[in-house]
Amino acid sequence: MSVNWGMIGAMVLPNIGGWAGAFITKPKIPTWYEHLKKPEWRPPNWAFGPVWTSLYTSMGYASYLVYQSGGGFEGPARLPLMLFGSQLALNWAWTPIFFGAKKLGLAMAEILLLQGNVIACAYAFSSVNRTAGLIMLPYIAWMSLACALNYRIWRDNGDSKTK
Repeated sequence: MSVNWGMIGAMVLPNIGGWAGAFITKPKIPTWYEHLKKPEWRPPNWAFGPVWTSLYTSMGYASYLVYQSGGGFEGPARLPLMLFGSQLALNWAWTPIFFGAKKLGLAMAEILLLQGNVIACAYAFSSVNRTAGLIMLPYIAWMSLACALNYRIWRDNGDSKTK
């Protein structure tokens, strides 16, 4: 049995930004994030790592399915894969805005743009590979929760109180 390095690479790639984001996030949790007012319904801190690892890995696998089904970057997979790349860049950019710069309002605007891009990406994935589009549904659900959480934290703390 041969190893499918393309599939493995596609599944690892999205996690790279998550791992990089952890270096920004981890030191900010006890010194800043824990002191913010947050809604009671937010997930516990320990849940974010496993959830994001699962989501990054599954979205990477979905991108691999689209690449394979759609003939690579020159076939019908081109636009869906471009949307995937742009949503991944937006995803990776959120952490430095929210945790690094502590710009909660800007993070809110950015995450709304990200959510729209994720929905467009999932739809485009479905047009090439139905399974790939379905794989993106948990990501859309989690992003909906993340949008609501970002909004509540911004609403309850504002940008002026986040120094």
